Amino acid sequence: MNWIERAKSLIEMNDTLTTEEAMLILQSEDDDLLELLQGAFHIRKHFYGKKVKLNMIINTKSGLCPENCGYCSQSSVSSAPIEKYRMMDKQSIIDGAKRAFDLNIGTYCIVASGRGPSEKEVGHVAEAVREIKETYGLKICACLGILKPGQAERLKEAGVDRYNHNVNTSKEHHEQITTSHTYDDRIQTVQSVKEAGISPCSGVIIGMKESLEDVISMAFQLKELDADSIPVNFLHAIDGTPLEGTNELNPRYCLRVLALFRFVNPSKEIRISGGREVNLRSLQPLGLYAANSIFVGDYLTTAGQESSSDHKMLEDLGFEIEWPANTI
Repeated sequence: MNWIERAKSLIEMNDTLTTEEAMLILQSEDDDLLELLQGAFHIRKHFYGKKVKLNMIINTKSGLCPENCGYCSQSSVSSAPIEKYRMMDKQSIIDGAKRAFDLNIGTYCIVASGRGPSEKEVGHVAEAVREIKETYGLKICACLGILKPGQAERLKEAGVDRYNHNVNTSKEHHEQITTSHTYDDRIQTVQSVKEAGISPCSGVIIGMKESLEDVISMAFQLKELDADSIPVNFLHAIDGTPLEGTNELNPRYCLRVLALFRFVNPSKEIRISGGREVNLRSLQPLGLYAANSIFVGDYLTTAGQESSSDHKMLEDLGFEIEWPANTI
């Protein structure tokens, strides 16, 4: 397969990758990796040029979650020694937005652990969002879990631009990861967000003992869901979680996965998310030939690399940071 020519045909013919071609990507030889990434970059450049979107997370509520997600150090089945706290005060959320603003971050992500927010928590976040929008004008992404009827509309009214709720894995593999909610519960929240007029963000975690078929299924499920932004996380297995000790990934496979998601979802924001530093290691820069977005700074309960290192990486690549006023 000539991946550069295939990339051109996807754009010119508005074509769709087949599942057979998707498998060829994941099973491609290391010697073909640079050509594969060049093909992915051809698509990425067509839709996004050489611009990179920057995102920053604030973990506004940590631990204390009743769910049993096997990858998560904040879940009820985790014994990981993480910091646990209830929803932080409004000023702390706003102070985090100032840090994002000072670093020229495009999107500020307000994240909270738990199955889903209470009405009080939605109101609390909404108040903070209103003040952040008025003071800093940042684009806001909320990630608060499964939403109840009417909550998406309240967040939209407050000024939330995007809502993240990952499918995490394939529908077929979902029960191997969690049984405290269903795959369809997650889909319903994304649909509710879309109906409320909020930009939907939904992604995956790679490396949770899923098959290649599962990975392909995720890419096509998200295409069908039509999420505007697709975060691709790579499992950083944390001691004390059910997936403790899982280490199935290497940097070259991670690059193939990013290329797959770009080929299957050509026009969507593909964001390299959690586990980037641990799993891509020295090949991190190559990931941006397929992806066009990254998180800067720390994740939920694990540390990222210094933001200055990320900025330097983008400068060395000759890429351009998209500033807050231009994008969500």
